[in-house]
Amino acid sequence: MGRWTQYDEDENRLPEGMKRTGYDADTGRYYFQDRDGSIWQGAEGAEFSEMTRVSGPSESSATDDHQEGDIEAAPTRADGYQPISTEPTRGPMAYQSDNNGAYRTLFPFFLIIAVVLLLVWRLILSPGISSPTNVCPKRTTGYWVEPGDSCWDISKAHGCSLEEFKELNQKVDCSALMPGTTVCLPNVPRTTPS
Repeated sequence: MGRWTQYDEDENRLPEGMKRTGYDADTGRYYFQDRDGSIWQGAEGAEFSEMTRVSGPSESSATDDHQEGDIEAAPTRADGYQPISTEPTRGPMAYQSDNNGAYRTLFPFFLIIAVVLLLVWRLILSPGISSPTNVCPKRTTGYWVEPGDSCWDISKAHGCSLEEFKELNQKVDCSALMPGTTVCLPNVPRTTPS
């Protein structure tokens, strides 16, 4: 303990007959009560400072010089409990009793679960959805482009010229041939190189 700690107590710092009765955290002010029951407030943010009178003496304090209790306390019942206010509160600090906050915090979790389930369904349970449909005209066959294929390799392997291949597949860009696309080939019997 410090050398002068006894002088930090209210009895040594406050005028005679004054006692500290409360603190308002919103305004940062301490409240004090005089012998006659009048209420005083200190400067904002200061524990001990010049005090200004807030209210005059109360009728009950005229008979009892040493009133005990907190001046900010609400009247209580005989069993010590305070009644709950039934009036709805207004303003920015009003309590909201909805439970939407719990669902908002769980939403990303459920979203991830849904995406994983959709991917599992797409890749494992229904791989036939991505198989090519018959997009080629009559008297042609479809070919599923594999990685490493080029237009020239495909046309050579199926026995047609590159010009014929380009004529059947006018929308296909041979410089950027993507694996997984379907190209059309003429129904020409394959000749095996000898």
